[in-house]
Amino acid sequence: MLGFITAYADQAATTAENAAQTTQSGGVMGMIISLLPMILIIVLLYWMMIRPQRKQQKQQQEMRAALKVGDKVVTIGGICGKISKIKDDCVYIETSMPGAPDQKSYLKFKKNAIETVEKQVEE
Repeated sequence: MLGFITAYADQAATTAENAAQTTQSGGVMGMIISLLPMILIIVLLYWMMIRPQRKQQKQQQEMRAALKVGDKVVTIGGICGKISKIKDDCVYIETSMPGAPDQKSYLKFKKNAIETVEKQVEE
């Protein structure tokens, strides 16, 4: 009986060694294959979300850098007006009341608060 147990133990050890060798040789390839879907998801997220967002941010920065006096703008808060003065990182916007165009007010905003330029006004 002892011989049977020893033979069985030897066979189990040989099977375990073969399985370990198979796992080691196929382990790297198996790991690459298991990580492939995750890598593909990251690449897709970059192309579908991150890249367009960076492109849009770049366009916004270019638009804000090209602001000049006389441009009609809309702020992120929805305030419409005409740029009257630009100073460093601040923009002074001239607004008027619809019923009384002679009454004007000036509001100071950061350039980052400008969302869009409605149209360019020639001076």
